[in-house]
Amino acid sequence: MWRRVRDTVREPSRETARDADPLDAAQEDRVRAVLALGGVPRSDLPDGVQQVRLRLLERAAKGQEAPRDVAAWAAVVASNLAMDWHRSRRRQERVGERLASLPAEQPGGGEDTRVLSVALAQGLDGLPDSQRQVIVLRFYADLPVREIADRLGVPEGTVKSRLYTAVRALRARLHEDEVV
Repeated sequence: MWRRVRDTVREPSRETARDADPLDAAQEDRVRAVLALGGVPRSDLPDGVQQVRLRLLERAAKGQEAPRDVAAWAAVVASNLAMDWHRSRRRQERVGERLASLPAEQPGGGEDTRVLSVALAQGLDGLPDSQRQVIVLRFYADLPVREIADRLGVPEGTVKSRLYTAVRALRARLHEDEVV
């Protein structure tokens, strides 16, 4: 008798718990569609789906109940992410416009400063958006790391990591172009 009970009652396997996906295939397709209709480029859709998954997992980690209709909740989150994506793009465009409006020649700089400015602008253009964002906020807007993290909604360590990687890439680009 004990043998039958033991055989029928099994602990959930580690693989089942680890591989559990909070979004099924239909919900994932719906999230992709909402993001695409929201104007998010195709290349950014997988990141958007992962963000929705992450938010659902964060709810569970905080002990909050799962939404009654996960598909509807995921669609709302995806819509908000699409709006956030557009806001971020507009902010980056405004920063780019401000940088472009800076005078090319600083007093006492001459030709060397102009060459360095152009090389830095080209180097910034070659960086991924997340790295360019932290460089501009840190060195052009002169914000501390903590404030950058708050504004971007990421941990301070992420800001530091992005800064480190971006500065290394810019330094390599400037050496490669023989500017410095």
